[in-house]
Amino acid sequence: MPPRQLKGRTALVTGASQGIGRAIALAFARNGANVVVTARNEAKLRALAAEIEAMGVHALAVAADLGVESEIDAAAAAAIARFGGIDVLVNNAGIIHPRIPVVEFDPQLFREVLNVNMIGAFLMAKALLPGMIERGYGKIINISSIGGRKGAAGRSAYRVTKAGLISFTESLAAEVKRYGIDVNAICPGAVDTEGYRAVFNTPGQAGNPKIEPPESIAELAVFLASDRSKAITGTAIDAFGATNPLFG
Repeated sequence: MPPRQLKGRTALVTGASQGIGRAIALAFARNGANVVVTARNEAKLRALAAEIEAMGVHALAVAADLGVESEIDAAAAAAIARFGGIDVLVNNAGIIHPRIPVVEFDPQLFREVLNVNMIGAFLMAKALLPGMIERGYGKIINISSIGGRKGAAGRSAYRVTKAGLISFTESLAAEVKRYGIDVNAICPGAVDTEGYRAVFNTPGQAGNPKIEPPESIAELAVFLASDRSKAITGTAIDAFGATNPLFG
């Protein structure tokens, strides 16, 4: 793999305080990118930013709730003010809910899941796209899920948003390829993150070695963020690992 293949690029990663988002932010930094990290936990973001800058690149930590439009706009504005523009956007922030039957689902929670997982991704892309279009370059990576491929009992809100991200990826890719912007999605299977362990009450890889580490997804994100992926757009890549349903 070419060293520091993102050198000179600036990326913004949402939901970066832990899990897949954190792994992607660190992988981008190792490959030479400056990284803007956003999430709600400011203390974790500042620690992550320090870790990124120790790699010899620049970082900016911006606390933001991706369910609040004004905070999305503020995070995008802060990133642009600091770096002049964003080359790579990773829409990773999301709410994971436990299994809840539709008849028992709190409508407010359903709205919150849609607002963060789907509308938040739309708003962040909308905020950063004008600069990408003006420069004639951009990469947008939406983190969907194996859950975006098929519904499941008790997982209605989450899986609706992840399926929506796949369709959003295709629609946006069709709009912006002419401006030199590629839009793709990653559909992870089970990944050993803090959120996954908490929602499903599992020890993660310690209890199931088939579960992927978040670094596996981060490596795929690096590829999609790099110029090596210029032939790929409007695609949702399944990254199920050993949890692939093909294996039973």
